[in-house]
Amino acid sequence: MISVLGSQSQVKIPASIISSMGLREGDKFEIFEDNGMIRMIPVVVYPEDYISKINDEVSNLKENIKAGRQPVFNSVDALFNSLEDE
Repeated sequence: MISVLGSQSQVKIPASIISSMGLREGDKFEIFEDNGMIRMIPVVVYPEDYISKINDEVSNLKENIKAGRQPVFNSVDALFNSLEDE
């Protein structure tokens, strides 16, 4: 399919691609030039506070591992049960 570059630098993505990739209005993309080709990679953008919370959790986990306080689980089910109890 041939698309036309619109007046506001917009290009229509064929419906078959939208459908096959499960894309929706509002999805975000990283767009870059690669050896004469334009590449669009769907991305997920998380809010800064979410990323901050994840970083805090990772820091706490590293501290617990270093101090020997990280619990050990015998199965994935035991891990999930522990998480549900929190």
